[in-house]
Amino acid sequence: MKVARLTLSDRASAGIYEDRSGPEIERVFGEAGFGEVEWRRVVMPDERGELEVLLRRLCDEESFDLILTTGGTGPSPRDITPEATRAVLERELPGFGEIMRVQSFAKVPTSILSRSTAGTRGRSLIVNLPGNPKAIGECLPLVLPAIREALRHLKE
Repeated sequence: MKVARLTLSDRASAGIYEDRSGPEIERVFGEAGFGEVEWRRVVMPDERGELEVLLRRLCDEESFDLILTTGGTGPSPRDITPEATRAVLERELPGFGEIMRVQSFAKVPTSILSRSTAGTRGRSLIVNLPGNPKAIGECLPLVLPAIREALRHLKE
């Protein structure tokens, strides 16, 4: 399975701090038993145009099964991940973001500020995850069953 993990962070991409969200995605995903995974690891600035181009290439040209983004889902003007994602999706699957927000709300009331979404482009699934490693550890396991099922449907 080909999985890309894209960390959207101006500061991490500039080397101001280390990307901890991307490795957390791999840790959680690895524990879920998806088998052998070919990872593409990208840390990039919050630039909508660049993200749209990359998402299209990963889906259309490189045939990635799954693309997991982290970061850029908040209300800040630089948070562009959901807009870039929606611009390339063919089918939006808003339930991914909805369940992450609902489940996180009991622990972190500000989780309602998250604008995470998901959807498909061709036979690829794109899921926006929070940028905080702890939130990834809480949210990614919630949506793994739906990821597994969506990937199965996309292969039909």
